[in-house]
Amino acid sequence: MTTKPLDRIADALDRLTPPPAPAPSFTEAEAYVWHTAPDRLDPVRRVNRVPLDQLVGIDRSRDTLLANTLQFARGHAANNALLWGARGMGKSSLVKAVHAEAVARGLPLVLVEISRDDLDSVGRLLALLGESDRRFLLFADDLSFSHDDAQYKSLKAVLDGGLAGRPPNVVLYATSNRRHLMPRDMIDNERASAIHPGEAVEEKVSLSDRFGLWLGFHPCGQDEFLAMIDGYCGAYGLSIDPETLRAEAIEWQATRGARSGRVAWQFFTDLAGRHGLAL
Repeated sequence: MTTKPLDRIADALDRLTPPPAPAPSFTEAEAYVWHTAPDRLDPVRRVNRVPLDQLVGIDRSRDTLLANTLQFARGHAANNALLWGARGMGKSSLVKAVHAEAVARGLPLVLVEISRDDLDSVGRLLALLGESDRRFLLFADDLSFSHDDAQYKSLKAVLDGGLAGRPPNVVLYATSNRRHLMPRDMIDNERASAIHPGEAVEEKVSLSDRFGLWLGFHPCGQDEFLAMIDGYCGAYGLSIDPETLRAEAIEWQATRGARSGRVAWQFFTDLAGRHGLAL
């Protein structure tokens, strides 16, 4: 039987723009990753995360975000949260850790990660999540925007101000190295070149204002850095002479030119490998 030209065209269009995958039941995994082309939520069988009690030196941020997360998971009011500040200080790790803690307490909270490049599809994602009776922690990691980037407008509309807005069963946690999600020089350029400088800057920074909870992460000192490593050693049962550990840790951070939770973990990974310990 000969295929009609219109049928062939329709088949070609279907291949170019495949239909969205059906929504999952959200019972096969604790976490999902959002993808587009076609729209789908892929389950994550094993989330890469650090236990909450191993996050040292960020006690206030840890307690505040955990309380906000537990409120939301229990069906109470809660704020969207922006975790901003120094690289490697546990922003992303904290989001994943508080989710794990909520799940460990028997609360039905599902973690959904969306990449920065897919933010223009966030409205479709929220429409899908809003139809579920589960509660969702939507996670956007390492956000930042350039001067000609319109992605932030999609996110701004669903956070606050759009007709549909954010479904009541979804809360958004985002991380960024920048408090206003945009480089300081870009904000200064807007202020210097715009006809109405105040309005131009307000448009650029208004996204961060839509997060009710701001948590700042700052570079750690040497004592905090060493405490992180001590915590890892205790958690994994690695016994080593304290003076030797201190000397090696200080030498490691000196060669890296930085101290952070990420550098502490990288040092411990090297230390564990040298002592025959699998992580």
